[in-house]
Amino acid sequence: MKTKIALGGGCHWCTEAVFQSLYGVDRVEQGYIASIGEHQTFSEAVIVHFNTEIISLKSLIEIHLLTHNSTSNHSMRKKYRSAVYAFSKEQKAECERLLGNFQRDYNDQLITKVLTFSKFRASREDIQNYYLKDPEKPFCKSFISPKLEKLKDLHAEKLKVKTT
Repeated sequence: MKTKIALGGGCHWCTEAVFQSLYGVDRVEQGYIASIGEHQTFSEAVIVHFNTEIISLKSLIEIHLLTHNSTSNHSMRKKYRSAVYAFSKEQKAECERLLGNFQRDYNDQLITKVLTFSKFRASREDIQNYYLKDPEKPFCKSFISPKLEKLKDLHAEKLKVKTT
């Protein structure tokens, strides 16, 4: 079944590259996402379109937690909100259950919140597919490649692209 989930945590260039590298992910929309209530301001995030017959929501959330500072409530959290944005009440309940289960794998408290998806605003075209356009850029080598290497070490079977 094809579905989608939205994820935010760090720079959307990094998040985009991580999820573009996975089998079962058909498309990643990079941009800014807002929720409701106290989280109604836009924060960098991506919408991940995926096939549940190839990759599970559980795997996507696990990878999301591993590839950003999901336990660090640092000063940039307004710009880089650590969140899973759900598109339905059922999906929100499933994400909350999964996050609760993943908490057992962490010594520190996960700060990642499950929020209701409200609005999306795409990034400028020239910064979309940032890593895919030029993985040799200094930013890519310093920040994105290490995340992909970590992913390769922990979940190589889920990667559709080779990492350096």
